[in-house]
Amino acid sequence: MTSAAPRPSWSAHWQEKEKTASRRQPLSRERIVEAALRIVDTEGMDALSMRRVGQELGTGAASLYAHVGNKDELVELVLDLAYSEIALEQPDPGDWQEQVKRLMRRSRDVLLGHRDLAKAAVVANVPVTPHAMDVADTMLGILRAGGLDEQTAAYGVDLLGLYTTATTFEASTRSGNTEADADAYTERVREYFSTIPADRYPMVTSMAAALTRNVGDERFEFGLDILVAGLARQAAPRG
Repeated sequence: MTSAAPRPSWSAHWQEKEKTASRRQPLSRERIVEAALRIVDTEGMDALSMRRVGQELGTGAASLYAHVGNKDELVELVLDLAYSEIALEQPDPGDWQEQVKRLMRRSRDVLLGHRDLAKAAVVANVPVTPHAMDVADTMLGILRAGGLDEQTAAYGVDLLGLYTTATTFEASTRSGNTEADADAYTERVREYFSTIPADRYPMVTSMAAALTRNVGDERFEFGLDILVAGLARQAAPRG
């Protein structure tokens, strides 16, 4: 009696290809934006392009345009995804000054957590995307709860946003990826100040240590205190 011929079967390689293909997720705006943010986190803003996102998702750049109009729109969406990470609070008239500070700290921490994404925040200027507007609307609510009139609150939210994005962008370009990079940068500036003519720049040379002091968030917190204290002086008296 002859043995039955072996039954045909898929090769292990082909089975793996089939399994992978069946699990492949369809392209969507959400997946594109998430991939773009991963690129920013690992490679920085300069590496972000439609082509690079296509590579990340295993597709061509042309297929992305059905979901995202262009790179500028993609950057807006990436920034908005980051803003969705900022925890928001309901305005509390009795704690409004600390609420302002907490919101600015959270905004800064989120942006710094995404490498040099603050560069996009500086360029964006006016918030027009959903989560960016959530942050702005919350800040306006806090300022109004603190007794600021509408125009002062409007100028205030702009000033606070500019301060946060500008200082965060400066920190991201100055520090590189590590605290050691930031220290090295500060030391180079301090060394440069020691080489300039003291007779022409007496204040800069004599104050080099203070000008280049870089201790934690001390500099950011100093500006934060000044801004909030100034806004508090504009608040209507309670009574």
